[in-house]
Amino acid sequence: MKLGKHLAVLAALTLSLGFGAQTAPAADKDPIKIGVYLPLTGQNAFGGQLELEGVRLAQKEMPTVLDRPVDLVVVDNKSDKVEAANAVKRLVERDKVVALIGTYGSSLAMAGAEVAEKAKVPGVGTSCTNPLVTQGKKYYFRACFIDPYQGAAAATYAFENLGFKKAAVLMDMTNDYAVGLSSFFARSFKKLGGEVVANLKYSSGDQDFTAQLTELISKKPDIVFMPAYFAEGAIIMKQARELGATFRLMGADAMDNPDTVKLGGKAAEGFLHTTFPYDPQMTNMSPEAKRFTEAWKAAYPDKETNVNGALGYNCYFLIVDAIKRANSADPQAIAKALAETKGLPTALGKLSINKNHDAEMPVGIIEYKNGQRVYVGEVTPK
Repeated sequence: MKLGKHLAVLAALTLSLGFGAQTAPAADKDPIKIGVYLPLTGQNAFGGQLELEGVRLAQKEMPTVLDRPVDLVVVDNKSDKVEAANAVKRLVERDKVVALIGTYGSSLAMAGAEVAEKAKVPGVGTSCTNPLVTQGKKYYFRACFIDPYQGAAAATYAFENLGFKKAAVLMDMTNDYAVGLSSFFARSFKKLGGEVVANLKYSSGDQDFTAQLTELISKKPDIVFMPAYFAEGAIIMKQARELGATFRLMGADAMDNPDTVKLGGKAAEGFLHTTFPYDPQMTNMSPEAKRFTEAWKAAYPDKETNVNGALGYNCYFLIVDAIKRANSADPQAIAKALAETKGLPTALGKLSINKNHDAEMPVGIIEYKNGQRVYVGEVTPK
């Protein structure tokens, strides 16, 4: 694919980010090692793979900083909390990385963040939205918004934009991400004046949701909030429609996957979910989002551009920007610079890190219409 003028734009944007023209690294300069721990196998592998592709794309665009090469040290956390903690331990103790990227999944990030905190090595979470990931942490940050914000945005859209007054919740009680989001959605929906008529649970790995869905149908909610992962969510969609459910279904960012509509089929019609503020259909795409989109299409022509790739891409640039501003590859100096990040242009808009080490950005809304994933706009929670 010919990028033509896009390469010129890329060069200009690179300078605007504060990354000067990159020259071939001197052979006698040691590389700066950034550790990447993502779920490349197991339940969360699809999202982890997309984020790794985004990280690699960013590293290809910006392979050096401070006139030193950047090496990525990648470890599979296998979608497991213990493995996530072990991965970080290996990266900081054996591989001597100066910063970490990871991970997809709040439970995995919480496990990894504890190890990083003790080692005093900064980490940046990709798509880990539970507040506990960064809570009380000096060395852990994230490039995404948090569940209270996302849950409140979902509730605001359901109550104010769609006009729904009765909601219900269906959640995986074994997953920190699902439990947290469900709680924040319900709390916000009630605060807005709505009624939550049911709060039902299941366990990760369940395949039959007939009992929960039958009870939900009897409660007659306007909308059911189910912060599931995309494969599980597709099963719930299908079973709900098979049982004759007429309520709308709404998920969160873990449903933002190219396979959601493929797996859900006709049952995905009308499905809604929150997401991060990026979509290749956006009409008001920023220059950085355009750069990511064009670069992704060139590097991965057989894969759709996606928000997980954008999050991984952003994490790399967030860390490299901090190293540049700190003028140092010392982990503590990098952590200080990360905490001071304000208005960094990224593929998801201008990103700032707040006092809690969380990224601040708007929340996007996706709706599936006529078999297509449609970015319908953004919402600010109330």
